[in-house]
Amino acid sequence: LSKAVQEVGFFFVPFALLFVLLRRARWDRALLERCARAVVALALVFVAVAAVEYASRRLLFHTALNSNERFFRVNSLFYDPNIYGRFLALTMVLVAAAMMWDSRRRAVLVAAAVLVVLWLGLLGSVSQSSIVALLAGLAVISAARFSPRATAAVATLVVIAAVVIGIAAAGRLHLSLSDTASANNATGGRVDLVKGGIDLFGDRPIWGFGSGSFSCEFLRHMHAGGQLACGVPPAPGVTSDSHTAPITVAAEQGVIGLLAYVALLVAAIATLAGGGLRRSAARVAILAAFVALVVHTWAYADFLEDPISWALLAVGTVLARE
Repeated sequence: LSKAVQEVGFFFVPFALLFVLLRRARWDRALLERCARAVVALALVFVAVAAVEYASRRLLFHTALNSNERFFRVNSLFYDPNIYGRFLALTMVLVAAAMMWDSRRRAVLVAAAVLVVLWLGLLGSVSQSSIVALLAGLAVISAARFSPRATAAVATLVVIAAVVIGIAAAGRLHLSLSDTASANNATGGRVDLVKGGIDLFGDRPIWGFGSGSFSCEFLRHMHAGGQLACGVPPAPGVTSDSHTAPITVAAEQGVIGLLAYVALLVAAIATLAGGGLRRSAARVAILAAFVALVVHTWAYADFLEDPISWALLAVGTVLARE
């Protein structure tokens, strides 16, 4: 119950108010450009801080990550490297969309330079989920700017190439495709979380275990027969929070929640993508960023807990009416 109350009080209510206030703003070209410049400026500052971290091999926040034995990951002014990577990926999507609809040579070169700097900052986070989110956003831009069919063909080739490379490099990555434990270790415990979440959904498929219950019920499921209390934190190194939004919804809210989740995504994308999308770089940028964010939540959760989700939906719905 306490986790559910925190979600509502700290995220859903204030961010719903944010959505309402942003929808009242007049999102003309001047305001969009000012906000875009502010976002890019923030991203560059974050990358600069991350560069200092990378050079010194010391983090400013969440210093426990310094003990990562596999690789060093920068997180800049964020607590988590993946959320830092998410911000950079979404910023890169916005910059890429603006660049694709701008015919001025100088503006295109500046945008390209910014993308290179942000890409280097993203690599330092070692956030695979952010890279996948970036590719999803770029695919939306490509489909809107060029051809959806050609984009789908290229995306298919990229997926096939990624699978082939993954299989070929399995030994170097210490990943055994037939060993669940190996795959779980390579993904930071994600395999166990997905399997556990699916099992929880199977136990209560209609209404789930309730809001904010995933962590507690997952630990109980993994320690069947034990007397684990909900308020007891897991042992160090044990991940119990779901990192996949649909799995979280399925386990906590069952089919009822999944239907609401899917309805929200369909309504959001239909609104953001409706009308004369090709003629508006701003609308394409908002749609691409939203799709990238949704894809990121499939690997790292935090969908409605992220104010960026509400901001993109608010600005996108205003632009869709114009």
